[in-house]
Amino acid sequence: MSRRPARRFADTGSIPFVGSFHAKSRPSPLLSLGLVVGALLIIGYVYHSSGGRSAEDAFSRLEGGTSCTAEVQRALPVLKKAYGDNMRKVLHVGPDTCSVVSKLLKEEDTEAWGIEPYDLDETDSNCKALVHKGIVRVADIKFPLPYRSKSFSLVIVSDAVDYLSPRYLNRTLPELARVAADGLVILSGYPGQQKVKGAELSKFGRPAKLRSSSWWIRFFIQTSLEENEPVTKKFEQAAAKRSYKPACQVFHLKPLL
Repeated sequence: MSRRPARRFADTGSIPFVGSFHAKSRPSPLLSLGLVVGALLIIGYVYHSSGGRSAEDAFSRLEGGTSCTAEVQRALPVLKKAYGDNMRKVLHVGPDTCSVVSKLLKEEDTEAWGIEPYDLDETDSNCKALVHKGIVRVADIKFPLPYRSKSFSLVIVSDAVDYLSPRYLNRTLPELARVAADGLVILSGYPGQQKVKGAELSKFGRPAKLRSSSWWIRFFIQTSLEENEPVTKKFEQAAAKRSYKPACQVFHLKPLL
């Protein structure tokens, strides 16, 4: 489910490179072929360097953006190795949560719910069904979550906390940890990695504030949130075996006592 507005190309051609030439100056077939091949080589390079990710993710990297929600889906096999049976009842919090919940529901012995912290602009029939059933909710995470304490075995958060100021993070992170029984996983962008387009500011309200790992660790300590070191080691070991390198920072926190 895409949140970006569809790109419109010039009426003079369906391929951006070709459409940019003057109508009377027809490019030679060799030039057109060279431009197309060059574009494919660039995409192939990014695809290869990203560990075999989708073409959409390749374009995202070329544009300077990385989706941590998409990264959740790639990280699911590694997360299952690290958390084992603790992934039996999962809450995902973040934009495009329908895609994550749909994938989790396909896993054996796994129940999943989702919170969409921003408006659902474009929804497919599957996402509408999840919302209608109450599996996915639209809720502002700056306020208390509509769940009892320890309602879920694991809470996974992506592309959400980067848009919150410390004022709201002080309340939101403990609240996310409150509804987790076994752990809280936070995926956050690396500094200098993501770039929010101007059109997205109206949705998120502010540009993403991408913080370093040292900033997050200090913040966790200040808010009495403790990193789960045994799970972190399991995650790193499982990632190494699969040659998986996360495109986002991944933090594993213990639930509140």
